[in-house]
Amino acid sequence: MKYLITLLLLLAPLLQAEYSLEPYSKSLAQKKVPIVDIRTVGEWKESGIIKGAIPIQFFNEQGKYDIPAFLKALNASVDTTKPFALICHTGSRTKMVAQFLSDELKYKVIDIQGGMAEASKRHAPIVPYKAK
Repeated sequence: MKYLITLLLLLAPLLQAEYSLEPYSKSLAQKKVPIVDIRTVGEWKESGIIKGAIPIQFFNEQGKYDIPAFLKALNASVDTTKPFALICHTGSRTKMVAQFLSDELKYKVIDIQGGMAEASKRHAPIVPYKAK
């Protein structure tokens, strides 16, 4: 039994998931984890974004996506060697995108559970979207 516990402790760092699901919290904000908002431009304009979030659209208004363009913008905006978070409206889009980024590219992605709908209930600081 002692050997099994020792083996698990030694292997634990290798077994860490690159993908995690967690709700928006003040502690996440305090850790200064970049939050990438992958909703559409229309959604940003309609409901605003979390203060400090980086708006990078994944799906456009017609549901189409451009993975190379998204990755170019993502890599230019965040250090993808460190953990960063993704948020959408309810969490369904981020689940798919986060799993792709973690499985295929080995990025350390935090999927914000429940998306903006839940984050607003948790009193996330939401500000109006301003186009660059």
